[in-house]
Amino acid sequence: MDIYDLFFYMSLGAGFLMAFNLGANDVANSMASAVGARAITVRQAVFIASILNFVGAVFLGSQVTSTISKGIINPAAITDPKLIMIGMFAALLAAGVWVLVATLTSLPVSSTHSIVGAITGFGLVAGGPSVVNWLKMGGIVMSWIISPFLAAGIAFFIFSHIRKYILFKHHFIEQAKRWAPIWIALALFMIALSFLYKTPAGKSLHLHWSLSLMVALGVAFAAWAIGRLFTSRIVIDEEEGAEGVERIFRKMQIGTSCYVALSQGANDVANAIGPVAAIYLIAKEHQLLAKADVPTSMLVLGGFGIAVGISVLGHKVMKTVGTKITTLTNTRGFAVDIGAASTVLVASNLGLPVSTTHAAVGGVVGVGLARGFHAVDFRVLLRIVAYWIATVPIAALTSIVFFVLLKWLCYS
Repeated sequence: MDIYDLFFYMSLGAGFLMAFNLGANDVANSMASAVGARAITVRQAVFIASILNFVGAVFLGSQVTSTISKGIINPAAITDPKLIMIGMFAALLAAGVWVLVATLTSLPVSSTHSIVGAITGFGLVAGGPSVVNWLKMGGIVMSWIISPFLAAGIAFFIFSHIRKYILFKHHFIEQAKRWAPIWIALALFMIALSFLYKTPAGKSLHLHWSLSLMVALGVAFAAWAIGRLFTSRIVIDEEEGAEGVERIFRKMQIGTSCYVALSQGANDVANAIGPVAAIYLIAKEHQLLAKADVPTSMLVLGGFGIAVGISVLGHKVMKTVGTKITTLTNTRGFAVDIGAASTVLVASNLGLPVSTTHAAVGGVVGVGLARGFHAVDFRVLLRIVAYWIATVPIAALTSIVFFVLLKWLCYS
């Protein structure tokens, strides 16, 4: 076994550690609102999120994985491929350790921030500032800024709409039966487009964009029709109060939480498997190729690690996001899920490793602000933002320390 094989096998372990931490920390993004609104229990959330994150990671994750492995640094600027291999391994370890620390303190941090900061850290030491693809970094940084505000804006709009056209109307149930199927149709429309444009099965159909749009519209129409039947059976008494509305949205929220978990797996697996894929390519070809397929077995490893992490430590961050920022009900939780999932799926389809954490927290803050500033606990929010700001420099510095030590061991 040469040093390339050794680092490849070690990277599988480090990739699993990172995937475990993704599951442990980012599970809050997919299921926290449903648990906080008491639509499902923690045990049910863990079960659902484990399966859907795995499916999302394996069948939807390859595109963003490619961006993480080769988009942040320019491998051509580092002549020795062994240095890239050591650096990617150091980045995985550094990001994994930081996310684990945040999870143990019950605070949600961006795994995307962590891995991008860690890769940038070793890249600066190995090749200097020119090695970093600053244009790509600019796009990633923009997604960090855009994602929380976009998710907050969408969640704010949806919950304000629900309040204005359902909760503030005299006939609660009649209005809920009118609008709930429309929201269901919108969610299914986006999921259908995502599958057609991102999954291997959807891509293999080679559908023209206009035909894809028609298929998605057909799915949305079917969802609307089924949704009308679904909502009329949940609440029969037209005079039932706000609790009847919440009961309709409770069922819908379980569906939207599943939608978030699926998109989360697709987007976040790149943070664990991107560096592993880069190391795999170097171990195999002794160079980082410009383009190569990411083996499905690696996506399976990432998906499995995420599922284990959710099961073991997922409850910690779930509690913070679901209950401590603002009080969630089923209508509010539904708005949070749609806001976060829409943001993540759009960014994921563009190949941007958007922060799921930022989108989820942004959505929670958005529905809180819809009821006024008093509805948001800004002390908790400020602690979360402080961790977000610290993530990139801490991950970068830790990665540099690991990289320098490993380089000294390998070259001495």
